[in-house]
Amino acid sequence: MKNATLKQLRSVAAILKSGRIVTAAKELNLTTPAITSQLKLLETSLGVSLFDRTQGGMRPTAAGWEVFRTASRIADLLRECQERIDDLKGLRSGAMTVGVVSTGKYFAPRLIAAFMKTHPHVEIRMNVGNRDWVVEALAEYSVDLAIMGRPPRDFDVEAVQFGPHPLVVIAPPGHQFAGRPRLPKRALFGERFLIREEGSGTRAAFDTFFAGVQVTGLRPGTEIGSNETIKQAVMAGLGIALISGDAIAAEIADGRLVTLDVVGLPIMRQWFVVRRTDRTLSTAATAFYSYLRDRGASFLPSAGLFPAGAPTNEDSVA
Repeated sequence: MKNATLKQLRSVAAILKSGRIVTAAKELNLTTPAITSQLKLLETSLGVSLFDRTQGGMRPTAAGWEVFRTASRIADLLRECQERIDDLKGLRSGAMTVGVVSTGKYFAPRLIAAFMKTHPHVEIRMNVGNRDWVVEALAEYSVDLAIMGRPPRDFDVEAVQFGPHPLVVIAPPGHQFAGRPRLPKRALFGERFLIREEGSGTRAAFDTFFAGVQVTGLRPGTEIGSNETIKQAVMAGLGIALISGDAIAAEIADGRLVTLDVVGLPIMRQWFVVRRTDRTLSTAATAFYSYLRDRGASFLPSAGLFPAGAPTNEDSVA
């Protein structure tokens, strides 16, 4: 690798991302023969093939993935160097990608907008998905930071809490249990639950909350992959749901939904900002990381909706 050039590494990264030499050439503003030449030179230097040429496109070999990871780390270091130089010149620029679990979309845009008012030249890309997707994005270095409930445990990360994240059971205002105090779990066993898809943090929390109790009376629920759809379905009377308090603050405030007072709820989890420990953050990403840690809680929609002494469940999955 000591003879590898930046052009060769960038060519490998572009080919891996797109799966096609033609697309990689367009991305790098080079000709297709130029990209092909860079790839062949690097493969000859290393003595291994970096891609399998298939009808479906260029498939990276194990060696190809290793080169890609190295190229990504070098790109991060070069970007950090440029941003530090920009800072020394009095500039405040930079770019970052933030992964956000789907429930975080109820506050992340306002938080990012507030940050960018004081850092107007920073470019932030926000990608939203369920928890499994965000963990995978962190694992593959596709995001610089992640906003999520429980940090992953399969690789080394640094995670900082920035605010509470309650989970509650919601129902339409006319529900039979609306306004009833301290309902035991068994009171819900005849209800139809609307639940999130496998892989979401809310689904995992639902499974955890009902684990170890007699649930034979619990009716099968309808699996729905969106908090917005779940809210509309509950308001329409299709069932009840365990959902993030941050997702329903507006509907609670204007009376379109109510929370049921169930023993053991709300499940009070935490929001975290997460970064990989083996990835050097850019100056801009470091500033956003600090901003989330210090001011993130002030942007949470559910702040003040639930009592400070609410039950906690630190082991719930977000």
